[in-house]
Amino acid sequence: MKTEMSAEGDDLSDKRGLAAGLLGLSGLIAGSTTLEQLLTEVATFTVAAVPSADGAGVTMLECGRPDTLAASDEFVRDVDSIQYRIGEGPCISAAAGGTTVMSGSLGDDGAWPTFGPQAAHLGVHSAISLPLVLKEEVVGALNVYAHAPDAFDGSSRRIGELFAGPAAVAIHNARILEAVQRESTRLQAALSSRATIDHAVGIIMSRSGISADEAFIRLRIMSQHGHVKLTVVAAKLVEQAVRRARSRPARPSIPPESRS
Repeated sequence: MKTEMSAEGDDLSDKRGLAAGLLGLSGLIAGSTTLEQLLTEVATFTVAAVPSADGAGVTMLECGRPDTLAASDEFVRDVDSIQYRIGEGPCISAAAGGTTVMSGSLGDDGAWPTFGPQAAHLGVHSAISLPLVLKEEVVGALNVYAHAPDAFDGSSRRIGELFAGPAAVAIHNARILEAVQRESTRLQAALSSRATIDHAVGIIMSRSGISADEAFIRLRIMSQHGHVKLTVVAAKLVEQAVRRARSRPARPSIPPESRS
């Protein structure tokens, strides 16, 4: 009876942990923080969700290689950096196979003869790596670690996999939003540069009485001779024109009755 009650208590605790992690995940708002900060929060919620976890990391993959990394604790960053540096470890295996990878004795695990002992030397003996899968494509991985040997069991794995699904969606959406925002910033900068160049062309036209095409060619020659970007040359030209205009003495206003 005591064993059954203990098992029921553990199961209830596991469910509460998963619920807390999912609740935190649902509260994340893409765009309110940087992608790295959002991934760090996902890692923190992963620790809350997976039983016996001491730390977790999130890795986003780009062309099959680690791209953006985040961790709930510094020791996780240390462990993850080892496997990415040597190209061996549970995250590498989980991403390559698209399946969950688990170990309770990293130091003796023959699957990663180089990574395992180094992780154990840092005091990390248990790991679960959960692939983040969207539309049958592995876009990243959740790496969950514990200091104790054999810290994770079937329940830890099952809960981790339940958490990984919505985590993948949240991370993917945040990544798309970041890409859109980055492209929007690039386009705004391009439009601003185009406007500055157009203003500079107009200034050259007014001073020289040449056509727009000829003025642009002259601006480009100035850029090439000075080994300076075209937008920089244009901006300096506009700035000089504005400064000259401001330095000119204001013309005295003529009363209306004097104009007649």
